[in-house]
Amino acid sequence: MRTMKYLLPWQVARVVGPSMTPGLLPGDLVLASYRAPVVAGAVVLARFRSHPELLVIKRAVREQEGGWLLASDNARAGSDSRQHGVAEALARVRWTWPLAAAHRRTRWSSWSRLLGHRVAVRPPWDL
Repeated sequence: MRTMKYLLPWQVARVVGPSMTPGLLPGDLVLASYRAPVVAGAVVLARFRSHPELLVIKRAVREQEGGWLLASDNARAGSDSRQHGVAEALARVRWTWPLAAAHRRTRWSSWSRLLGHRVAVRPPWDL
């Protein structure tokens, strides 16, 4: 597995889609640590080998082929290793800020879950 060096040991990212609902909703912020070990069951920032340009938040399931199999908490609303294969888990999510709390009470929340928007994160400079 390739080792990458990062300027800072932490990264802040905003959740963009509903594949990790109900734990993470669109608009929530996460703080991920590049130094924390990735373990099965942890929520991670990762890149699928088939889509290296996309940074995603998923749950690590198990190690395979020098990477990780990842799963969405809401399988009906997102894609994961079933569609994209093995991923490189880059950082483990250590803290979450539920900034979408107001969004949870709106009718739009139900519609976005039904529409099955993809979960991806925006880089911190795009928050």
